[in-house]
Amino acid sequence: MDRINHLAVPVNDIADAVKWYCDSFSCNVAYVDDTWALLDFENISLALVLPEQHPSHLAVERKDAANFGSLTLHRDKTKSVYIEDPWNNSLEIMLINQNE
Repeated sequence: MDRINHLAVPVNDIADAVKWYCDSFSCNVAYVDDTWALLDFENISLALVLPEQHPSHLAVERKDAANFGSLTLHRDKTKSVYIEDPWNNSLEIMLINQNE
């Protein structure tokens, strides 16, 4: 089975969103800067993204991510490609093995 890596939701202020989520829920901040944050929950991660940089999306890990399109290397060293499902929902297909 495939694994969902994270859900991403757009927010207008990363710092405010990190504070709200951490005050409201039990989670850990895995990464944060001015443009995005990653919060770890027990069963999944939540990415907080700026709307002008990333769409809201679901990220799925795949060994064959390159079969979905040309992979982009991101600043966190992950590689992925963004696609849309037939209903226009954004999906990020992430490469599991980063050595590929």
